[in-house]
Amino acid sequence: MKGELKILGVAHGLLLGLVLASPLIAPSLLPWGVEALFIVAAFQLRLADRRWETRAGLRGWVSHIRMAPVRLAPWAGIAVVAVIAGPQQARLAAAILIAIAMGELLIYPVIANLLGRLPRRGLAGAILLLLIACGLAEQGQTARFAMAFALGVSGCVFWLRGPDGETGATLFALGNAVAAMLVALLMPVAQSVAIPAAILCLTLALAHLSVMRRHPLHWRPAGGVHRFMRRPAGLR
Repeated sequence: MKGELKILGVAHGLLLGLVLASPLIAPSLLPWGVEALFIVAAFQLRLADRRWETRAGLRGWVSHIRMAPVRLAPWAGIAVVAVIAGPQQARLAAAILIAIAMGELLIYPVIANLLGRLPRRGLAGAILLLLIACGLAEQGQTARFAMAFALGVSGCVFWLRGPDGETGATLFALGNAVAAMLVALLMPVAQSVAIPAAILCLTLALAHLSVMRRHPLHWRPAGGVHRFMRRPAGLR
């Protein structure tokens, strides 16, 4: 299971490195970094899993885990880092492990197929409801991480249904990311909703940039000589 979005993959790796190094840099930012990692990792998981229908039986229920079990190893490292960060972050480690277990064993097998049946407007509504749920789960880290995981899966399906790689869609995602970050800076009370929204919009923008279409080159003959054809009189 490998994604095809190179720029987003690089950003995912950098984010993972920053989260692992956060106890030495800024321990207070560790929960926000973990939440961002849940969104990006779930986005990458839905992108790599090409199936839209779940296979029958228990093996089909966990087939996305069986395809790449090594993908879960960084979460154990992040939980260890949370324990090392200090006694105040010990509960964060338990929340990470419980949330990733919920995401992989329950949330993803259930919603991945349901989201695939929704139109794009329905997906946008689902994303809005999940952002509201993130705000309501402000005090519960486990529930908040689980909502972030579902948000990443929903965002990937939304991106797969949309005009990927177009300049307008890329600028729209970047503009929404900047607007959400401004709201988070100017209105701290809204950070629980604005920050996940900014992370998701930035993830969508990086996904668009990864498949940005280049301007097509017009056909030219090998010798560099252009040939022009006269238009018929009746055509403009």
